[in-house]
Amino acid sequence: MLRRTLMNGAIAFAIVASAGAAQAQSPAGDRPWMNTKLSAGERAKLLDQALTEEERYGLLHGIMPLAFFPGAKIPEDAVPGAGYVPGVPRLGVPPLRETDASLGVTNPGDVRKGDTATALPSGLALAASWNADNAYAGGAVVGEEAAKKGFNVLLGGGLNLASEPRNGRNFEYLGEDPLLAGTLAGAAVRGTQDQKVVSTVKHFALNDQETGRNVVDAQIDEQGLRQGELLAFQFAIEKGKPGSVMCAYNKVNGHYACDNDFLLNKVLKGDWAWPGWVMSDWGAVPGVSAAVNGLDQQSGEQLDRQVWFDKPLKAAVSSGQIPQARIHDMAQRVLSSMFAVGLFDTPSRQAQPIDYAAGAKVSKTTAQQGVVLLKNDRGVLPMARTAKKIVVVGGYADLGVLSGGGSAQVITGTGNAASIPVGGEGPLAMLANQVYHPSSPLKAIRAKLGKETTVRFADGRYPSEAAAMAKDADVVVVFANQWMMESIDAGDLSLPQGQDGLIAAVAEANPNTVVVLQTGGPVLMPWLDKVGAVVEAWYSGVKGGEAIADVLFGDVNPSGRLPITFPASYDQLPNRQIPGFGYVGPNFTDPPEVAAEKMKSFAAPHPYGSDIGYRWYARKGFKPLFPFGHGLSYTSFKYGDLKVSGGDTVTASFDVTNTGAKAGGDVPQVYLTARSGAPELRLLGWSRVELAPGETKRVTVTADRRLLADFDVKARKWRIDAGTYDIAVGASATALDAKASAKVKAGAVKP
Repeated sequence: MLRRTLMNGAIAFAIVASAGAAQAQSPAGDRPWMNTKLSAGERAKLLDQALTEEERYGLLHGIMPLAFFPGAKIPEDAVPGAGYVPGVPRLGVPPLRETDASLGVTNPGDVRKGDTATALPSGLALAASWNADNAYAGGAVVGEEAAKKGFNVLLGGGLNLASEPRNGRNFEYLGEDPLLAGTLAGAAVRGTQDQKVVSTVKHFALNDQETGRNVVDAQIDEQGLRQGELLAFQFAIEKGKPGSVMCAYNKVNGHYACDNDFLLNKVLKGDWAWPGWVMSDWGAVPGVSAAVNGLDQQSGEQLDRQVWFDKPLKAAVSSGQIPQARIHDMAQRVLSSMFAVGLFDTPSRQAQPIDYAAGAKVSKTTAQQGVVLLKNDRGVLPMARTAKKIVVVGGYADLGVLSGGGSAQVITGTGNAASIPVGGEGPLAMLANQVYHPSSPLKAIRAKLGKETTVRFADGRYPSEAAAMAKDADVVVVFANQWMMESIDAGDLSLPQGQDGLIAAVAEANPNTVVVLQTGGPVLMPWLDKVGAVVEAWYSGVKGGEAIADVLFGDVNPSGRLPITFPASYDQLPNRQIPGFGYVGPNFTDPPEVAAEKMKSFAAPHPYGSDIGYRWYARKGFKPLFPFGHGLSYTSFKYGDLKVSGGDTVTASFDVTNTGAKAGGDVPQVYLTARSGAPELRLLGWSRVELAPGETKRVTVTADRRLLADFDVKARKWRIDAGTYDIAVGASATALDAKASAKVKAGAVKP
């Protein structure tokens, strides 16, 4: 949902006063749906019966409440932002006021003049913490801030699996494993909805590349889809119970995701019996047939060719093409989620004071736990405070920390530290800006050192200059950036703008070079053997500079683990090049025939099915640059006394011991490695533990039965075969130490 693509500069608005949530009425009065003793579904049916046809259809489509659309009128009770669906004042139905998203409440183009928000670390940073408590806390922060800004729907919960490491939106999502992504997304949704704000999960499904996202056809067999991407969404929905699911732009097996009977009716509402409403992505509705195929609400209707869910939908019902019962079902799904989350029964919190300091604390904790120490030779890290000279190079480290672009972009603090145009041509060029949050790593590093240490900064424009400054330093810290943005995939996995050459030159001058990566996903590292240490900091949010400095100096022992595999070469990727790479979509000025030609679909095969990321590498026998689950510490850990029991599922119990001299956090991971002798690598679970030096803790992990199963397409169920299941515990998908086996009984699990 790149809503900024239609904005012509920054449009300033004052936040209009908005109507609060309807106050609870006596169940004995004329509003029986306000009886809180009834279920959400029962309340929705009662309210639906009281709606007029116009009121009912009014719940099924909404606008972007922004004044730049020709003739647009902003409703008085709207808050300028991503979306608005009118309520029904006479019946106490509050409007839906929608905002982006998972990484903080956005303010696109500064439409609400001066309105800032807490910027959380990127989704990959959260996933690297492997900590559902962080996900819940972050969801609660964004939910609370959204409510106090007048919003009651958060367009968050992004969890498309990272099957393509160059995907421009990977930074928003939660890595490559369905259990990890689904668990964290579900926790974030719970955090938001506990603040009485509806959360989505998105983008359903296979929105795993931005190249041609409006036309690409993701092609995959059903078993692969069920065991990979859909399982991630299934976990998230079960754990988070989101009020809404947002369908994607792309096609899946020939049908648009928002007009896809298999995805929306058969799987989501049928097999999973999910009771909420499906909203479209903005501009993702291909026609009125989407209502029959499971879409309940058209979002951002100005971006579609027509307002399909108004007059065309009414005409389809009148002609008998769509049954009237379907309209009632659509409206009741919207209302049921509103009741379930508490929109009717919770007083408005709009304009209440926001505790940004509390939000920043949550953001910093996630950033600290999400930093991954990839390499640390010769004890370069942690840096010594007794160093006489430290040189910091590049990455705009003097200004702040990098953030990702698009509809997840957050304006934080007193404003962003810098917004640097990327340039180029086309409708997105004016919007492609590298934004830095005002948390300078350089300042944070200097704050930890006394006057006896000299800290110099080189901007990195000239590698020769940086190398000359670095030559006699005790340690050099190079910040290297890979900026990623919605609607644009990375052309390759190099560090752009010559940064690989910069790192190589500095490391040649001084082997005590630490590279801090601020990236939206994996990158190649041709200089890896020349540097002393590598730290992956991702996009680290409003307190990222301080969090990075804490890890560099050892005030925080790094405990992040990779949620995504770093390849050693392009030859290890399922697709050496992104399908359709080079695709250019239509401009607003294109004549209809030119626009139609540019909107022709192309295929993106997914022959690897559910073998995404580390499972692909295991299947092919590839050795990655850094494996899924990898992360170093300033201490050491040992796993032992593994005991595995079988039966309906497997349960693994084992000891984790801190064998080093420093306190630290570890993330021991439990994997299935084989079934009846056939190799099969799947993450079954993990536990995040904090241990003092010499301390041992007992950890127990029980596998979800679906992770032991295959999806039987013909029988439409998960099938568990009887046999011996090999289990291993280790520090990553490729570092598996303790091993044991257990007998598992044959069984089945509903789809």
